[in-house]
Amino acid sequence: MNKGFKKLFITAALTTAFSAPAMAEEFIKIGLGAPITGGSAAFGKQLLVGAEAAAEAINAKGGVHGKKIKIIQGDDACEPKQAVAVANRFVDQEKVDAVVGHFCSSSTIPASEIYDEANILSVTPASTNPRVTERDLTTLIRVCGRDDQQGEVDAKFIHENLKAKRIAVINDKDTYGVGLANATRDAAKKLGVEVVLEDGVTRGERDYNALVTKIKASDVGAVFFGGLYAEAGLLVKQMRQQGLTIPFVSDDGIADPAFVTAAGGAPFAEGTYMSFLKDPRGEPAAQEVLVKLKEKGSDAEGFTLYSYAAVEAIAAAMEANKDVKDGTKLADWIKNNEIDTVLGRKGWDQKGDPKTNDFIIYVWNKDGQYVPLK
Repeated sequence: MNKGFKKLFITAALTTAFSAPAMAEEFIKIGLGAPITGGSAAFGKQLLVGAEAAAEAINAKGGVHGKKIKIIQGDDACEPKQAVAVANRFVDQEKVDAVVGHFCSSSTIPASEIYDEANILSVTPASTNPRVTERDLTTLIRVCGRDDQQGEVDAKFIHENLKAKRIAVINDKDTYGVGLANATRDAAKKLGVEVVLEDGVTRGERDYNALVTKIKASDVGAVFFGGLYAEAGLLVKQMRQQGLTIPFVSDDGIADPAFVTAAGGAPFAEGTYMSFLKDPRGEPAAQEVLVKLKEKGSDAEGFTLYSYAAVEAIAAAMEANKDVKDGTKLADWIKNNEIDTVLGRKGWDQKGDPKTNDFIIYVWNKDGQYVPLK
C-alpha cells in the first residue's frame, strides 16, 4: 500500500468511525412503550401509528431545534416485567430523550419509576389508573383521563340511563381493569345502585360460562366489565349465547374493532356500551391529520390520536426548552402551559393530569362500529 493511498484509507476510516455517533446525535429519540405483540397488540398498533405520524409531521416542519424525531419501539406486551425491561433498554442502551407510553397502567406504573429516576420525560396516551399520577413523580404526564373520572361517567349512565338497580361488576384482575371496576362500583353505590356480584376473569381464559351462570343467578339489571377487548368480547358473546340479554357496559379497553372480533362478530357486539374519551376525530385540528392517516390505511380509531398528541406535547416542551434531556423541566413546562394538539388545545394540572373530564358513552352498532350515544 503506497503512502498516499494509506493516508486516504486511514482518513476514510476515521471519518466513518466518528461520523456515525455524530449523526446519531442529530435525532431526538422518543421511545414508544406499547404492546406490539400479545393480546393487546391492537392498541399497540394504535399507539405506534399515532406516534410515527406525529414524528413525520413534526420532522416535515423542521423537527425540534433542527433535529428530527426518531421513534424507538419497545414491546411490553402489557406485561409489567417486560415493561421494566423495555424501560431499562430505553434508558441504558437507546439513550432516549423522552418516552410515549406505556399503554396498560400495570406497565406504566413500574416503567415510569425507571424513567423518573433517569430524569426522562414520559407521556402516557392511555393509562387511566389514578396511581399513575399519584406517586409524586416529576417527569410523568398523562394525555388521557383517569379511572375515577371514567367510573363516575359509567355509574351515572348505569343509574340514569339504564335504570339498573342491581348490577354485577367484573374485572380482568389487571391493574387497569380492577381500578376501573372499583371506581365504577364505588360511584354506583353512591348513587344507590346495589352491587350484588363482584368477580374476576383471568386474561387468556376461553370459557366464562360458569361466570355467566353466576350472573344469571344474581338477577342483575346490567353488567359492568373493567378490562380489555379480548376478555370483554368473549364474555359478552357467551352471555348472549346463554340467552342473557341484559345491558353490558365496559370501558376504553374495548375501543378497537378487535372487540367485535373477540365477541364473534357484530351481532354479539351490537348494543354493548362503553365509556371512552370524546372522539378527537371531530376536532378541527385533527382533520388534516385524519386525511394523511387515511392515506396510510388508518382510521385513527381508539388511542391513535392520543399517541399523536403525546408526541406533540413532548415536541412542544422540547422546543420551548434548550435542555431537551431534563425530564423534570419538560414536565413542568407542560403542566404550566396550554398546548395546541390534534386533540385541540390542552392543559394539565400539577399532577400531570388533563384539566378536563372528556369521557362520554358510546354504543357498538350493527355495523361493528362504536358511535356516541345520543
